[in-house]
Amino acid sequence: MPKVAYHLDLPDVATSCVVFASPHSGRDYPWSFLRNTVLDEHSIRSSEDAFVDRLFDCAPQFGAPLLRAGAPRAFIDLNRAADELDPALIEGVRRSGHNPRVASGLGVVPRVVANGREIYRGKLPMAEAERRIALYWRPYHARLQGLLDKAVAQFGEAILIDCHSMPHEAVESVGRSSGRRPEIVIGDRFGASATSAIVERVESTFARAGFAVMRNTPFAGAFTTQHYGRPSRRQHAVQIEIDRALYMDEKSIRPSEEFHAVRRRLRAVIAEISAIGHREQPLAAE
Repeated sequence: MPKVAYHLDLPDVATSCVVFASPHSGRDYPWSFLRNTVLDEHSIRSSEDAFVDRLFDCAPQFGAPLLRAGAPRAFIDLNRAADELDPALIEGVRRSGHNPRVASGLGVVPRVVANGREIYRGKLPMAEAERRIALYWRPYHARLQGLLDKAVAQFGEAILIDCHSMPHEAVESVGRSSGRRPEIVIGDRFGASATSAIVERVESTFARAGFAVMRNTPFAGAFTTQHYGRPSRRQHAVQIEIDRALYMDEKSIRPSEEFHAVRRRLRAVIAEISAIGHREQPLAAE
């Protein structure tokens, strides 16, 4: 089993209501898991948001916490609801309604990785799915909600920036009419998960850093933005997708020569986004 549900990097002093999270960058693949898959140790990583946690690891320097997944996405998907169980994978699950994510094999316990490649030879017992949810999904989300609650208590507002990466092929056909494909896709559930003022500031921050930005196409946000985005309660959620081709070799799953340059550009973006919710004199921590 993966060693921990999450890693949490906290600032010395919280000065921002922004919370950064990386739910798909976990890379602890225990042998007990690998021996039960039909994939090799390289292929199993194809749906991982590799190195995204490293791209955003400076967030605490700007007064904002960074929550990072411990378990890999192929083991448990933290950007899915706990009840998004796949009847084609989990024994005893009844089919109920059509959920495109579950139908494609991308439920809370994934059946496939990138390009629809099956992870297992057969089905998993319900007890195994429940164990993964109890040990990894619930602790991660309890911690995330706790961070957002604390931000609201201290600053009167919370802004979740949910950090992801996307395969380059996902945006190859997007933006051709404008002549430039998006390098960053911002998802706000088409305006439902955050106020337009916050989303516009996030978008303009990336644009000023020289990134080609698009909103909600092809990714508008999944469970995390839908669940945590509650603008009426002063709790906002924005999903960020970064084109993997910018900073890594997707085939070898290794940082490219451009990794450090992209990381430096993102540092300025992270500083500005943190400043959206910046407070010079935060209230005393609870």
